[in-house]
Amino acid sequence: MKKSLVWGSVAVLLALAAAGAIWVNQYRAQDMPQNIGSANGRLEVGRIDIATKYAGRLQELLVREGDGVAGGQVLARLDTTELRAQLAAAQAAQGRADQAVARAQAETEARQARETLAQIELKQTQGLRSDALVSHIELQRRQLSLQGESAGLAAAGAALGEAKAAGLEAQAQIARVKSVIDDMDLRAPVAGRIEYRVVEVGAVLPAGGRVLTLLNTSDIYMTVFWPARVAGRLRVGQEARIVLDGVPGAVFPAKVGFVAAEAQFTPKYVETVNERDKLMYRVKLQVPVDLANRYATLLKGGMTGNGYVNLQADAAWPAELDISLPKE
Repeated sequence: MKKSLVWGSVAVLLALAAAGAIWVNQYRAQDMPQNIGSANGRLEVGRIDIATKYAGRLQELLVREGDGVAGGQVLARLDTTELRAQLAAAQAAQGRADQAVARAQAETEARQARETLAQIELKQTQGLRSDALVSHIELQRRQLSLQGESAGLAAAGAALGEAKAAGLEAQAQIARVKSVIDDMDLRAPVAGRIEYRVVEVGAVLPAGGRVLTLLNTSDIYMTVFWPARVAGRLRVGQEARIVLDGVPGAVFPAKVGFVAAEAQFTPKYVETVNERDKLMYRVKLQVPVDLANRYATLLKGGMTGNGYVNLQADAAWPAELDISLPKE
């Protein structure tokens, strides 16, 4: 009974603390100078779908939901049994092509030597013929012999070219299969945290099939909405601040990372100033990468709070929005 009362008291205190933090943030937002724009928002974390490049059966799933991963880390593997058989066949074809090239090279060199000899013999016969020491028939025979050897050399050269082409084709096939095998290892493109395991080991996936969802913990931002009178004065890269309900006392620096080109909420009629002021534009306040990485375990998607921008470039930020980072 006493334990129940204690835990109940703790729960009430936590609820009051959370409510107090929210009230303080809302009061702070309402009490800002005219040059400070404020809006409620939620933290979001960039998501990356880890998907297959080729169809296959999921053989290994090496991570669990919530695991932190490094960039380049292998997260899952597809079955490569068939691909490795293709690789072995391509390597065997490469071996046969290498042997064919060696034989064709030897044949070409032999044909080259025989053509050279035929050229020498023809030249000698031509000299003897000019001195009438050999018959015209012998001269023709030497000429025909040279022509035959030249044709044989050309054929050997063609065979050598074909053998080399077969070798290059086998090399290309080996490279292609190795590349596909490498792509069967699904790697994290960036450091982050696993959000979801979409499938389990044994699943047969098509090309492009999702396996995991990765949270890019270096890409953290708050999405807020401002009317045209505020959004129209914002520029990408402009300094901003983020205050979170769940991190009392902390003020995080940020920058305007995106301003929508079109209003998200558009009234039917916009003739009056009041109606035009209802045109709300989506804005992203980006947390610097170094801080996102530094507070990766603290900053979570869905955390509520307020975003602030200074609409007057030469005006100082109010003291309550001075940067104040929480202890790690």
